[in-house]
Amino acid sequence: MSPPEPNATPATSEHPSGTLSDAAARSNLKLRQAAVVAALLIIVGATGGLWPRWQHRALLAGETRELAMQTVSVTCPVPGAAAAGLMLPAEIKPFVDSPLYARASGYLKRWLVDIGAEVKEGDLLAEIDTPELNQELAQSRAQLLQAEAALTLAKTTAARWAELLKSSSVSEQEAAEKAADLELKSATVQAGRANVQRLEELQAFQAVKAPFAGTITARRADVGELITAGSSRELFRLAQTKTLRVSVRVPQTVARAVVPGQPAELVIAEVRGRVFPAKVARTSDALSADSRTLLVELEVDNADKAILAGAYGQVRFTEAKLEAALTLPSNTLLFRPEGPQVGVVGPDGKIELRGVTLGRDFGPTTEILGGVEPTDRVILNPPDSLVGGVVVRLVKSGETPAEKETHSPLRPK
Repeated sequence: MSPPEPNATPATSEHPSGTLSDAAARSNLKLRQAAVVAALLIIVGATGGLWPRWQHRALLAGETRELAMQTVSVTCPVPGAAAAGLMLPAEIKPFVDSPLYARASGYLKRWLVDIGAEVKEGDLLAEIDTPELNQELAQSRAQLLQAEAALTLAKTTAARWAELLKSSSVSEQEAAEKAADLELKSATVQAGRANVQRLEELQAFQAVKAPFAGTITARRADVGELITAGSSRELFRLAQTKTLRVSVRVPQTVARAVVPGQPAELVIAEVRGRVFPAKVARTSDALSADSRTLLVELEVDNADKAILAGAYGQVRFTEAKLEAALTLPSNTLLFRPEGPQVGVVGPDGKIELRGVTLGRDFGPTTEILGGVEPTDRVILNPPDSLVGGVVVRLVKSGETPAEKETHSPLRPK
């Protein structure tokens, strides 16, 4: 037998063994692929079954957290309704109101006017009988005559001694004494004249006259009554009512809106259907320390006597430029020892307790002068136990806390 050729094909007996090895490899690959597919199917199936449960649990946990939060309703401060001018209470007084006192002591001889009488400047109102003053004036005039006579004698004597001094008939000392006596007598006469003038002026006060034109609003004395000069008891009270002085106390918050020269309107409840024009005459230019108000005086023409002095009225400042203050519902306020407060919900949902300054109370709403801004979210009907720093949930517009629970996705509709 000859040896096999080098490039000859391997023996046929080796092919069945190689074919079995490839088939086993392919079979193992298919088994592994099937196992992977089965595992994927199992994972997908398990995930598909667990995902709804996990989602339900997450939703339930989220709703539980929301339900655990306090649910509040909020509102925002809004500007108050624009008022038709500033209306304030006013006190109406006479433009001039003066008590008249006695300057001379005596007895009331007669009075010529009574309450309600219209008088002019210089009119005689009453007469006072002053016998003591009359006697004192007569005595002073007599003393003045004596002083004048003594002065005449002193002048003659001083002139004579001055001539004698030239001839050395008298000493210089004696001449100087006569000159000094002349000066003394001259001063005595001047004092006497001043005293007489004083008593004459006092005697002129026997006639009580009106210092200005006006209306007699009071009479405090009667005929025969003893009148004492310098006492605190008045005889008459004279008022000028053709022009009235109206006093108004303007609050500090609107004090800068009222200036002299500004027109206004005076309204009196008893005079219906009529508005009296007024004008701001002056202001105190300083706030009162006890009331924090500005005293404003207005002048009103009362030539027709339609307004009674001393009445109560209301003044409307029609041209006062007022800024509308913010208002909040009255049920947003918390009254605590620290003062009035409101609960404000911040951007992070946390509550901030904020002190506020209150203005006028309008019943359902209250004016807020400070402490909040128009963009703040203020809690409505806050509980007394409300504290700062707590996270709350806001109720949507038109939704109540009870409806919030009903609309929960975990509850059947």
